[in-house]
Amino acid sequence: MHERAGTPATESDLINVEALVKAYYDRDPDVSEPDQRVAFGTSGHRGSSLTTSFNEQHILAITQAIVEYRRSQGITGPLFIGADTHALSAPAMTTALEVLVGNQVRVLVDRFDDFVPTPALSHAILKWNNDPVRRAEGEADGIVITPSHNPPGDGGFKYNPPHGGPADSEATSWIAHRANGLIADNMRGVLEAEPSGVETYDFRGNYVDDLENIIDFDAIRRSGVRIGADPLGGASVNYWGAIRDRYDIDLTVVNERVDPTWSFMTLDWDGKIRMDPSSPFAMASVLAHAGEFDILTGNDADADRHGIVTPDGGLMNPNHYLAVAVEYLFGHRSGWRADAAIGKTLVSSSMIDRVAAALRRRLWEVPVGFKWFVPGLLDGSVGFGGEESAGASFLRFDGTAWTTDKDGILLCLLASEIRAVTGRSPSQLYAELVARFGDPAYERTDAAATPAQKSVLGKLDAASIEATDLAGDPITAKLSDAPGNAAAIGGVKVATADAWFAARPSGTENVYKIYAESFRGPEHLKSVQAAAKQLVDDALADA
Repeated sequence: MHERAGTPATESDLINVEALVKAYYDRDPDVSEPDQRVAFGTSGHRGSSLTTSFNEQHILAITQAIVEYRRSQGITGPLFIGADTHALSAPAMTTALEVLVGNQVRVLVDRFDDFVPTPALSHAILKWNNDPVRRAEGEADGIVITPSHNPPGDGGFKYNPPHGGPADSEATSWIAHRANGLIADNMRGVLEAEPSGVETYDFRGNYVDDLENIIDFDAIRRSGVRIGADPLGGASVNYWGAIRDRYDIDLTVVNERVDPTWSFMTLDWDGKIRMDPSSPFAMASVLAHAGEFDILTGNDADADRHGIVTPDGGLMNPNHYLAVAVEYLFGHRSGWRADAAIGKTLVSSSMIDRVAAALRRRLWEVPVGFKWFVPGLLDGSVGFGGEESAGASFLRFDGTAWTTDKDGILLCLLASEIRAVTGRSPSQLYAELVARFGDPAYERTDAAATPAQKSVLGKLDAASIEATDLAGDPITAKLSDAPGNAAAIGGVKVATADAWFAARPSGTENVYKIYAESFRGPEHLKSVQAAAKQLVDDALADA
């Protein structure tokens, strides 16, 4: 833990925006260096211009690769594009437009030159593709330029195909391979033109006006719930005021500042500026307002993550809020299919499992990454999809898809609906779940691993783990594939009746992550974590 975690940022913590943007244009990546290659993680390509991992050539090449990919897939409709408030997002937007226009792609940018949250872009893609008249002009897809909650010096670039959600591994692997090839070939094959003549789209208006079909604003208005919303300087900054005005609710935008250095933030656990609404350290300045509102919320830079603050409980653990949201939604959405499942990533809390069992709903457990929820949200077979890192989305009142990407704005608004309809805060409702099902202790830790060990862990067959017990209890499951869709975990998960752990290699650091939970308290959790590390280390011993 950094000694200044949770304290206000000072001048020495801030990025030099001018130097960052200059490096974006001046530095040329060498794709023979692994850290300078295009590489798509679970949320697109990310990096910093100062480390030559997010520079103009990267974006030129990625955009050209996307153009060629969509052409190969027969995607001929418009491409929606938007960006968040990070300093590198604006230059990357200009670069991408040069390539899209140079390739004669029909492009739609924000009508008011506003920032575009990830969920608003996903919503736009689905709205187009669900309209038979528009779809006849060709399927739409999109690009969102954001590194999400990452520090101010980072940039990010993500492709969303016609299903509206994050591109799958097959698509991103193709795009990354082609982009790296273009960079290695000195950008031959990249077409550019003056980024003019693009069309516009009202992302904010279309998104805000449609919210009445997924959130009960009448209940919120009648109850008089006092709502505070902090965009944390991100892309939702102009959306919250529009929501207040459109639905006439008691909502205050706590902080309307947009500053690419994020000088108003408090430092995260490691001393970095990071716009993570699930972190009590990053949210320290927001928490100062907790007593002023019935529901207080935060979003990250692209508004795909949520943070929920209540007067009685403070900042809720994301796992706790997801469990409450699941129980509430499946009890108050009569228009959903009777067999609609509850989707969760396998590193999310088992409290959700217990809630699902009580609701007699099918639990659909998938690997880490929101992309896995896309098919179920599209066809209505999954009512809710959520992951422990404070990302989720769910269906409209009528059981049809809203977004197929994470929607932090939506989950924040749901907290106010829950408070309005039940008369209790989400944290009070979680206390009721604890009284019924037990009080789980949950934590994620990191352990050192070499690149070779990470490779072994990512391909590890759970059957190769010979242990029969975990922290003194019989093992009931050893998984290397997710039970919901049989997709590879990229690691292992081991469970007992009252506890579990999952181990996965980090995509960016020489560590592996251990997620663990115990319904027998913090001390037992420590035993589970120690046993998990030993089990994994034994499996990696020969790597």
